[in-house]
Amino acid sequence: MDEIFKNTEVAFALKSDTELERAYFLFRLIANEPLVRIGTAVTRFALKAHLPVEGLIRSTVFDHFCGGVNEEDCLKVVDKMYTKGVSSVLDFSVEGKETEEQFELALEMILKTVDFTKERLAIPFAVFKPTGLGRFYLFEKRSANENLSIPEQEEWDRVVVRFDTICKAAFIKNVPLLVDAEESWMQKAVDELILGMMQKYNVEKAIVYNTLQMYRSDRLEYLQKIKDLAVNEGFYLGIKLVRGAYMEKENERAIEKEYPSPICITKELTDKNYNEAVLFIIENLDTIALFMGTHNEKSCYFLMELMEQKGIRPEDTRIWFGQLYGMSDNISYNLAQKKYNVAKYLPFGPVKDVMPYLIRRAEENTSVVGQTNRELELIKAERKRRRLRNKM
Repeated sequence: MDEIFKNTEVAFALKSDTELERAYFLFRLIANEPLVRIGTAVTRFALKAHLPVEGLIRSTVFDHFCGGVNEEDCLKVVDKMYTKGVSSVLDFSVEGKETEEQFELALEMILKTVDFTKERLAIPFAVFKPTGLGRFYLFEKRSANENLSIPEQEEWDRVVVRFDTICKAAFIKNVPLLVDAEESWMQKAVDELILGMMQKYNVEKAIVYNTLQMYRSDRLEYLQKIKDLAVNEGFYLGIKLVRGAYMEKENERAIEKEYPSPICITKELTDKNYNEAVLFIIENLDTIALFMGTHNEKSCYFLMELMEQKGIRPEDTRIWFGQLYGMSDNISYNLAQKKYNVAKYLPFGPVKDVMPYLIRRAEENTSVVGQTNRELELIKAERKRRRLRNKM
């Protein structure tokens, strides 16, 4: 198969020279772990102290990794990407909320994005994060099968109602809905909630999608188990596959609590787990729809080859490729040029509220050195190509 992901002219066609230089600057910073740690600490302090730094953040890291401060603000980015066949998933990326009022506001925003998605071909999915609708502690306690107090049970019942309200709205409006993954020690409660929503709303096709983090050694077995359940009960599965976002936190907690880490012991095992899940889904495509969230070129080629072998057309709506906005444009835009279904996660929200997401993204990129180096390598190649072009 042709190595299409090396084509930087396609990858960065929408980026001006100024935007390309900003990307180069940002990824050089991210590649420097000490700078990232200092920068995130300073940013946290500046925001807490109400220093006037939001303008600087907006013009640099925010505009590179986020679509805007609200959904209307994102439309310029959404429409621009769609000219190249790349769709968007609007992700209200406000994290770390703890009050019922905040959860109700998040519910309203998510329902608004479902409506927004219904109206636009360029936005094929809605998305939400479970802990945006309820306290982390509550999910953790449910996952550990601990008894809830009466007030906690009432609180949990409200979480369930929020989940159902969103999933019902997505079902009525025929909007596929991605539900993000959480840490392993509270994911069990999320899995149970989402499975119930799939049984209720995925009756004709996949509407509700669960996210499986394949760096967890138990996720392939879980996928096989719920596939059998779906076949027996006659409903469809929607599965978003990612490698995982909380590796350091997972391993540290396992050491602290003295239990075996749920994370695969090597990256090679994670990659194997991931690709085996992709294969399993493609072999069961009549039951499972796939959103493959990855920045790994080998996994993308693997899925492309599987689709070719099995005669599955690139535009088959049961299969989507997904990447984060601001990263892996070489994958997204080159896949779109070949007519594959591609969507970028497009975070949005008030600058101050989205900063926890941006800080987490910077820290994750720092820990995945290969990804950051790959971004820099591609940007350098495109800068060189443009310089040569301009000399002609």
